[in-house]
Amino acid sequence: MSSFRPVEEQLAYLRKGSVEIIRESDLRERLEQSLKSGRPLRIKAGFDPTAPDLHLGHTVLIRKLKHFQDMGHTVIFLIGDGTGLIGDPTGRNTTRPPLTPEQLNANAETYKTQVFKILDQQKTEVRYNTEWLNKLDYEGFIRLAAKFTVSQMLEREDFNKRFNEEKPISAHELLYPMMQGYDSVALECDVELGGTDQKFNLLMGRKLQADYGQPPQIVLTMPLLEGLDGERKMSKSYGNYVGITEAPGEMFGKLMSISDALMWRYYELLTDLTVPEIEKLTAQVAEGSLHPMRAKKDLAKRIIADFHSAAEAEEAEANWSKQFQKDEVPENLEEVTLEASEVGTVTGDAVNVNLAKLLAKALLADSNADAQRKIKAGSLKIDGEAFKELFLPVSLPAEKILRVGRKMKKVVLR
Repeated sequence: MSSFRPVEEQLAYLRKGSVEIIRESDLRERLEQSLKSGRPLRIKAGFDPTAPDLHLGHTVLIRKLKHFQDMGHTVIFLIGDGTGLIGDPTGRNTTRPPLTPEQLNANAETYKTQVFKILDQQKTEVRYNTEWLNKLDYEGFIRLAAKFTVSQMLEREDFNKRFNEEKPISAHELLYPMMQGYDSVALECDVELGGTDQKFNLLMGRKLQADYGQPPQIVLTMPLLEGLDGERKMSKSYGNYVGITEAPGEMFGKLMSISDALMWRYYELLTDLTVPEIEKLTAQVAEGSLHPMRAKKDLAKRIIADFHSAAEAEEAEANWSKQFQKDEVPENLEEVTLEASEVGTVTGDAVNVNLAKLLAKALLADSNADAQRKIKAGSLKIDGEAFKELFLPVSLPAEKILRVGRKMKKVVLR
């Protein structure tokens, strides 16, 4: 007796947040076959371990893997230690610098620790693509490469753009899509997940599987998550990210900074709520029975609970409310001790504090110039009071609670 849910119920849940399913009719057919036979579908998403830490943008695919897992299917978390030696050229206008196998393996270990905060480790198949890529001998590699033409590879948007702009395309970069496609052959995948920017690579898997006599995989693409600014994709290089290893309080503060419109996008892509459940919340906010700030707090707590715990999520909310709604000092406030001579002119037991220097030293601003801008803009509060002057005379020793935007610290001068 199959334990799978009805096909329409599965489709509705799996469709949530997706951009495109190639083809949905095929997915429906395979789900029906799975229901009849009791054989779970094989679902994979690949991740090249090119950096040690993941942010919420990376978890969009991982959560969709979880949704397939929730429906009873076999999830394959593929670590691209082989493809990582090339480096995914997607969205790149230059060749990626190569990483060593040691760097890739170290990053892969951190990935495994992080993804199992979402996926069920006991039900997840973890594979490394060197398992089969390293077995491709010279003849096998030539036969694989012969299945593609250079013109096919140049149809890829980023390659085409670089070619037209006369920017270098290294020969090994052209190998990446076929290597990713071969992963699907080796794993006999039914479905592969990827971002919208991965569509070319995902379709390579369909082509290769057909060439090798396998049913072509279904391709499901997910959107690239917008960062905290609501404009560009979430990225460490843009500074608009939430890292999944960040402290609960830091995560909560960042998530409370997003717009109300972006909040619903995060509900869709970063939680396990169904579409009807999200629509119900949206309607409650629209009719006024649920305050949007309450909905945003609940979102932040859901996300934090996934990567930390429900208790830590509650504590993060309480501390945020003290700091930003009640002007109270949160518990466990970070304390910074500085020598008065580092940040001002000392005369006996008194010091005239240069607040720009103080904020920079306390890491409440990126630089003295950044601190001055923040002070002049009225972003600085000292012991709960707004302060726009650049200098503050105090007697030593001194303790002050400084708040700049979302950040608050206790500074001790001696």
